[in-house]
Amino acid sequence: MFTGLIESTGRVSVFIRRGEAGLLTVETSLPTAEIAIGDSVAVNGACLTVTATASGTLTFEVSPESLDRTTLGKLHSGGRVNLERALKLGDRLGGHIVSGHIDCCAQLSRSEVRSGNHMLQFTLPSGHARYLVEKGSVAIDGISLTVNSVTADGFSVNIIPHTLVNTTLNQIRSGDTVNIETDIIGKYVERLTAPWKSGGGLSIKTLAENGFL
Repeated sequence: MFTGLIESTGRVSVFIRRGEAGLLTVETSLPTAEIAIGDSVAVNGACLTVTATASGTLTFEVSPESLDRTTLGKLHSGGRVNLERALKLGDRLGGHIVSGHIDCCAQLSRSEVRSGNHMLQFTLPSGHARYLVEKGSVAIDGISLTVNSVTADGFSVNIIPHTLVNTTLNQIRSGDTVNIETDIIGKYVERLTAPWKSGGGLSIKTLAENGFL
C-alpha cells in the first residue's frame, strides 16, 4: 500500500522488452541499501517488485498486464518517473490509500495557470469517471491529488508549485497520457451495492450473500 506522496523522482537508465514483459532499471536517490529484493515500489503509480538493487539503482520486471494497462511501456532511457516505497506499519498516511493497481490511462486535454497554481484537465476512458467525486482523491502517476471537478468523461485537478517541482507533472504536455488509480473505497462501494442496483430488491438470500446474515 502507498500514500501517493512521492519520495523521489528517478531517471530511467534501461528499459527493454523481454517478449511480452519488460525489464526496467531506474537511477534513484532513494536509499537503495535499505531496499531489498522483493520489496514493492510504486513507479509512476504502478506497484512493481524490486528484482535487483545496486548503489543508486533499482531494477524491476514489468509484467505484460502492467505494460497493457499503464504507460510504463512508453518509458525510454533518460525519462523521469515518480517513486514511492510501500508504506510501513506506523508510517503516517499523509495522502490517501493507494494500492498501486492502475485502473486506466487518462489523456491531458487542457492545462492553464490560475493564481500561481496549475489546473490540469484529463479525459478518461468510458466508465471510469463514475469513481471520482469532487474534492475526493485520485492518484495521477502515483501522485495523491484532490479532484477539483468531474465531468461525464473526465476531471480536473489543481497542482501547487511544490508538487509541480518535485514530481513528473512539470514535464507533461497536452495529449500526453498518465496512469490513473481511482479511490479504492468507491470501487468497493459499487461492488457491494451492485445487487440493489440490479433491481432485485432486498431478500434473505441477498442479505446472506453479502454477509449481513
